[in-house]
Amino acid sequence: MSEQGTYVQKLRPHEFRIWKNKKPLLGQIDIELTERCNNNCLHCCINQPEHDVDALSREMSTDFVKGLLTEAANLGCLTVRFTGGEPLLRPDLAELYLFSRRLGMQVILFTNARLITEELALLLAKYPPGRVVEVSVYGMSPDTYDRVACSNGAFVEFRRGVDLLLQHKIPFIVKGPKLNFLKEEQAAFEAWAATIPSMEKMPGYSMNFDLRSRRDDQLKNERIAKLRATPEETVAMLSRSPLYLKDMGQFCCKFMGPPGEKLFSCGAGHGTCVDAYGNAQLCLPLRNKESVVNLHEVTLKRALEESFPAMREIKATNPDYLRRCARCFLKGLCEQCPAKSWMEYGTLDTPVEYLCDVAHAQARFLGLLNEEESAWEVEDWKERVARFVEENWPEGKRTA
Repeated sequence: MSEQGTYVQKLRPHEFRIWKNKKPLLGQIDIELTERCNNNCLHCCINQPEHDVDALSREMSTDFVKGLLTEAANLGCLTVRFTGGEPLLRPDLAELYLFSRRLGMQVILFTNARLITEELALLLAKYPPGRVVEVSVYGMSPDTYDRVACSNGAFVEFRRGVDLLLQHKIPFIVKGPKLNFLKEEQAAFEAWAATIPSMEKMPGYSMNFDLRSRRDDQLKNERIAKLRATPEETVAMLSRSPLYLKDMGQFCCKFMGPPGEKLFSCGAGHGTCVDAYGNAQLCLPLRNKESVVNLHEVTLKRALEESFPAMREIKATNPDYLRRCARCFLKGLCEQCPAKSWMEYGTLDTPVEYLCDVAHAQARFLGLLNEEESAWEVEDWKERVARFVEENWPEGKRTA
């Protein structure tokens, strides 16, 4: 029993005895086990064909991933997220899962659930991942699901996989894309999601879709851009939640303000994402060759301690970025970042007009901007943010 009179204490990673007086170098690692997928979703920014021989031949080996997990654990990592593509396409997924759990890591698994088998469900039930499985859902009927996934019979396999998760009481949550032709199914999707025992809130939606992160398919980029929610649709979707204004008050209190000329004012590079071929990235979408580290040649520790800190010091040189984004107080609200610029334009510091429009629409809805204003022109932004926080999250003024 502890001095506080309880049998359980909640500790932050740096409070564990092994990390006493020093901070773990890595809290979570994201590993993209494959870019290949058994779906070919209309809006997807990364997928390669399931049987792509070239992609398969270049993927990390089982031993390499195990070595990476071991090094991550030695750096203090407590959580691994397996993603893709579809990570269940890897025949060694169960082996890597068990290896991670034996290292003491919690496992976050991103999947479309189509390849969940009785054997895998039993494994997850016997050795729980420690975190909920996250299942992407692309429709509530065979017609709509298969249309989004561009794969005949995908819906039947998805439902079989989900039923196995339910049958074996494996905690999972669902999320999905916000597409116009799925509007009529949204109520049914949310009602079904509410019946899932581990769903504590409404499902999350993706709607401001990223373009291809390897800049490899201009035609698909054009299709993805047409599927994006408009700024007005984005605001309408976000503001559905009764907690939206309070949440935004809390968010604005902590994150709002101009970023200046430094490009990486986000969390990129404080952890890492590893692509399917063994490249450590500042963040998963940022795949340009100048900002990745080949882990076949450099240790993960060196990437985190030397390579990434140097990359995070990169400054913008684009005059348009310096005139607008560097001075824009909506930076915390806007998704503009080097990864987004890379996907859209092949640079790190070109303003993404679509993201600018979405951020301005939200700011006008929240009363932070007048109709004809641009955020980079506002001088009294601190007063506006303080007023908004006071009105919607008054406790923030006491804790700021």
